[in-house]
Amino acid sequence: MPRDYVREHGDRSAEQTVELLAENLADYRAIVHRTDAEGLAGLLAGLLDKRGSSSVLVPPGLDPAWLERTGVTRVADRAESTPDELDRVDSVVTACAVAIAETGTIVLDGSPDQGRRRITLVPDHHICVVRVPGQVVSSVPQGLERLDPARPLTWISGPSATSDIELDRVEGVHGPRTLEVVLVSDA
Repeated sequence: MPRDYVREHGDRSAEQTVELLAENLADYRAIVHRTDAEGLAGLLAGLLDKRGSSSVLVPPGLDPAWLERTGVTRVADRAESTPDELDRVDSVVTACAVAIAETGTIVLDGSPDQGRRRITLVPDHHICVVRVPGQVVSSVPQGLERLDPARPLTWISGPSATSDIELDRVEGVHGPRTLEVVLVSDA
């Protein structure tokens, strides 16, 4: 069967695609920040400080320079960590595999700079770094082309939330209550 569906809605420049991503992330109640590579370490230190974080979970392949300006205790991503140990961590910082503008979705694939799935689901605060425009695509089909389906994919569209029977929104039920996304300019 031919797959001739629309692969992208509209004709956007790379800059417009990044703007759409930021807008859709904010619509999902993610907090969006922007910086360049030189400002990343300072921004991350400021975010952790503002949050009052005393510990941050760090995937094994995360660039150590990203956290060089913070005095927060770094907790290694260990397979033997229990859910209780992970719950005591204040924040987690990861990279991402791809970000999809049209849906405001960030996808993690368990790469070394992203860590195992559970480290982004148990701590209450997740900071995810997205390199723009290189990691940003317009649509889900374009995102799927960049992903390995054999990897453990985690699709994130805003902080964890659900609604009760009265449609009252409750955040942090099955994932972080706060998602902060840092868009880092490749230039």
